Amino acid sequence: LNKQQLQMLKERFQAFLNGETQIVADEAFCNAVRSYYEVFLKSDRVARMVHSGGCSANDFRDVFKKNIEKRVRSLPEIDGLSKETVLSSWLAKYDAIYRGEEDFCKQPNRMALSAVSELILSKEQLYEMFQQILGIKKLEHQLIYNACQLDNGDEQAAQIRRELDGRLQLAEQMARERKFPKFVTREMENMYIEELRSSVNLLMANLESLPVSKGGPEFKLQKLKRSQNSAFLDIGDENEVQLSKSDVVLSFTLEIVIMEVQGLKSVAPNRIVYCTMEVEGGEKLQTDQAEASRPQWGTQGDFTTTHPRPVVKVKLFTESTGVLALEDKELGRVVLYPTSNSPKSPDLHKMIVPKNSQDSDLKIKLVVRMDKPPHMKHCGYLYALGQKVWKRWKKRYFVLVQVSQYTFAMCSYREKKSEPQELMQLEGYTVDYTAPHTGLQGGRVFFNAVKEGDTVIFASDDEQDRILWVQAMYRATGQSYKPVPASQAQKMNPKGGNVNTGISPLYTDRGQKHGMDEFISANPCKFDHASLFRLLQRQTLDHRLNDSYSCLGWFSPGQVFVLDEYCARYGVRGCHRHLCYLNELIEHSENGSVIDPTLLHYSFAFCASHVHGNRPDGIGTVSVEEKERFEEIKDRLSSLLENQISHFRYCFPFGRPEGALKATLSLLERVLMKDIATPIPAEEVKKVVRKCLEKAALINYTRLTEYAKIEETMNQATPARKLEEVLHLAELCIEVLQQNEEHHSEAFAWWPELLAEHAEKFLSLYSVDMDSALEAQLQDSWDSFPLFQLLNNALRNDTFLCNGKFHKHLQEIFVPMVIRYIDLMESSIAQSIHRGLEQESWQPVKSITNSLPNVALPKVPSLPLNLPQIPSFTTPTWMTSFNGSATSEDLFWKLDALQMFVFDLHWPEPEFAHHLEQRLKLMATDMIEACVKRTRIAFELKLQKTNKSTDLRIPSSLCTMFNVLVDAKKQTAKLCILDGGQEVSGILYQQYHSKIDDLIEETVKEIISLLVSKVVSVLEGVLSKLSRYDEGTFFSSLVSFTVKAAAKYVDVPKPGMDLADTYIMFVRQNQDILREKVNEEMYIEKLFDQWYSSSMKVICMWLADRLDLQLHIYQLKTLIKIVKKTYRDFRLQGVLEGTLNSKTYDTVHSRLTVEEATVSVTDAGGLQGITMKDSDEEEG
Repeated sequence: LNKQQLQMLKERFQAFLNGETQIVADEAFCNAVRSYYEVFLKSDRVARMVHSGGCSANDFRDVFKKNIEKRVRSLPEIDGLSKETVLSSWLAKYDAIYRGEEDFCKQPNRMALSAVSELILSKEQLYEMFQQILGIKKLEHQLIYNACQLDNGDEQAAQIRRELDGRLQLAEQMARERKFPKFVTREMENMYIEELRSSVNLLMANLESLPVSKGGPEFKLQKLKRSQNSAFLDIGDENEVQLSKSDVVLSFTLEIVIMEVQGLKSVAPNRIVYCTMEVEGGEKLQTDQAEASRPQWGTQGDFTTTHPRPVVKVKLFTESTGVLALEDKELGRVVLYPTSNSPKSPDLHKMIVPKNSQDSDLKIKLVVRMDKPPHMKHCGYLYALGQKVWKRWKKRYFVLVQVSQYTFAMCSYREKKSEPQELMQLEGYTVDYTAPHTGLQGGRVFFNAVKEGDTVIFASDDEQDRILWVQAMYRATGQSYKPVPASQAQKMNPKGGNVNTGISPLYTDRGQKHGMDEFISANPCKFDHASLFRLLQRQTLDHRLNDSYSCLGWFSPGQVFVLDEYCARYGVRGCHRHLCYLNELIEHSENGSVIDPTLLHYSFAFCASHVHGNRPDGIGTVSVEEKERFEEIKDRLSSLLENQISHFRYCFPFGRPEGALKATLSLLERVLMKDIATPIPAEEVKKVVRKCLEKAALINYTRLTEYAKIEETMNQATPARKLEEVLHLAELCIEVLQQNEEHHSEAFAWWPELLAEHAEKFLSLYSVDMDSALEAQLQDSWDSFPLFQLLNNALRNDTFLCNGKFHKHLQEIFVPMVIRYIDLMESSIAQSIHRGLEQESWQPVKSITNSLPNVALPKVPSLPLNLPQIPSFTTPTWMTSFNGSATSEDLFWKLDALQMFVFDLHWPEPEFAHHLEQRLKLMATDMIEACVKRTRIAFELKLQKTNKSTDLRIPSSLCTMFNVLVDAKKQTAKLCILDGGQEVSGILYQQYHSKIDDLIEETVKEIISLLVSKVVSVLEGVLSKLSRYDEGTFFSSLVSFTVKAAAKYVDVPKPGMDLADTYIMFVRQNQDILREKVNEEMYIEKLFDQWYSSSMKVICMWLADRLDLQLHIYQLKTLIKIVKKTYRDFRLQGVLEGTLNSKTYDTVHSRLTVEEATVSVTDAGGLQGITMKDSDEEEG
């Protein structure tokens, strides 16, 4: 991916997020894409990596895939939809966004173009690539190509043989003159010569092992059995294996096509004629039949032969008409002697006719084509004279035969013979043009082949034929000297002197014209191939890194092929090659390109094993220069790797390229080794990595502060602004540490503690900014708690960082703040209880609207529980009732909020966390205790102020106080109990907690008793009114007298049931008030039990005082009604049978029943139907 493509990608993803594409996606996918876009695509580290050519499209997809895998794992399971399906669907959508609106048909073509360099290229494609790499013009390439005959396989094989011979001669010259490169030890000088020889021998053996293309499918040459050394190092030695005549047998294919016969007159036009053809010594073929008037055929006959000079016979026949004729009549024949050089076009040949034939001018038109087998390099007629062969000067038919890549033979053949008459092996001979030899008759232009102890003179009748023979033999001999005809040599080198060129004469003038003759005529053995290869490799690498393929420094297969060939052919040392490669790769890496560390590792390992003498193929020679260059590169590489590890966040962003950081660490370990065999102690590697990661911490933090522009703000900002910046910086720091863990921890898996040390160092740099921001905060400002929560939540779950150096420092800063905060909150809550209860109206909270006291509290605006504002009361979720007082609810809420705040701090140090919990539980206990005691006092005072008549209705304020105690009881379970029974100041906390429980229970009992006393006092008031009707009292006599006197004049009503009804109404309404407004059923039941029992006791005592007196009818009626209704009402309120039917009640019931029986005897109508018997007829 390049910069333009990255920009296009950003635009496509932005378009998707803006809803401008047709891709349908759910919210979860959109969130994943948004995160990927914000965190990855917009990252400047990714932009830098793309610019350096180290990011592929696959890297981008992998990062997205890893991102969504984490997200999808955290999604809830959905029936019928597997998470794999979601993943593949999301990846398909990613691909759709990535491609944008492009035409899908164009995709494969573009991909093919970008990846074409990865394919195996043809020769033409390689020529084209290296023309670009080396800046060669097409015309220049064509001139060199044609002049050096690169399309001629024979010329190229001969050129390789000449080069290898040249390299051997240079090695021998170096050995003779003792001009060696400077080696590490002197013994390596002879070894170096052996290395040169064996490398050339290897190439010679490779060349020799290539099979020579033979003529004919069935034809095989005998493989020469020669040892490698005698074949190549002892050229010209007398012991070399001699060729036999059978080694050079050739196979030819002949095509004979008979067209027509002309001048046939001796046969009637309607007679049938035909031809036969044969190659002597082979089978005979016949054409189709034709009429004598039109003797035309066009028939082809195919033959194979091993004769370089075959004899071909063609005969013309006519069918015999005679009955006794045994064979057809021959009309004429022609005998031909074709060679491989014969013309291939149809020709008329005069036929030999029988005696007395009328067809004196009989001709046949035919063509004979004889092929040239691939290993027959040249053929033709020459004059020859030699000392060992061809000892007479005469014209012979010669064939130059290639037996193997290194073996050629000059053979002379006779007609109709498969094997040569004589042959000469060309190894060791030098061919050259010579002047004419005057003493020899025959031949116009001469050349010779010379060897120690032998000279063979050849002559041809044609100049062009001589040139072709010399060129063919020049390739066969493998000589380094290039023969040039005298006329051409004069033209090319008018001043005289030897010209050693490998050119084709046809292109000489054009080469000179374009200034290419210097290159065309160059001798490869005379160049410094080490420096040329360095240039070639450098330019190839530059070209490769600018390719559209993200290669990370690896060459394409085609480039590797060419570089390998160059090194092998021109003897470039492997160590030199890899040292140059390392040098280039390091240079590119230093300039910001992304280079695969595995590639560096390969080259470095090769050089190290070479320099330290641990090569897998045995010890080789090591030059001083190689050793010095290796040490220099080792130092450079070490610095580079340390620098990369120090910048690991920027050199390997998001863990890309995959596995590169791990490979870099592995390479660093290799580079730090003293030699290839001795492993370096783990501690030394660890020491270097630790130093790198310390630098990395500084680099990462510096870059982060630059990104956040923190320096500008911190110098001139307000305390609040500073805190805001430090909080933002903390978020960024946590993100950096999380990314390190996610993308780089695997690479540092060998030393996880080093990554932890890096994180501590990184956080220690942050702590400087954090400390300065916190110091700038006002005293008793609590805005910094969110900073603690943010950092602590990130650190407490990390195995290595939890309670590490920075974490402890963070705790040390915040311990006094937490303690101070709790102190202030404690005094504030205590004051709010004191003031609140002084001014408390004791109305239930649900009837108050936003009128809680605005207590002066330390403000903590960003706490999640809004603990500080407290201007209005929001019911917490744990509140089940709404009938507590404003002060109590405020108290419980504050205590709960404070405990939640401290819990949310998740203090990491167990001892202090336990101390905080204890302290808050004890504080809650003390506060609730104070609240309970004050409520008890307020209850008593309030109760005293109420009247004692039946008009008494229990005020809601008393119910509220009752509810405060009920709530206190509930809240102690939550606010005052520690987990387990831990020790507090030597006393079990459970015991301490039981005190507050006991206090609340005692207080509840007391206020129930007070309340019961109050309501019973109303009953006592009623009974005291009834006492007026006691027998024998003055009031009783007066009432009786008055009523009787008045009854004489008017209808006086008797005392009614008002008193009983009023009391019963009082009981019922107060029962309803309590039932409605008090939240604890258990306490209401206790209250009603005591109320009922006390009421019965009072009535019983009142009756006991009147054991001797008969009750007044009015007293009896009132009491019966009160007792019965009380019994019924309390039974309805849930008072149990055992309590209802107590002995007291039985006593009262018995007495009233007896009294009722007595009255019924004396004054039955006076009771007006009121009776102690159970009946449902009474009024409610």
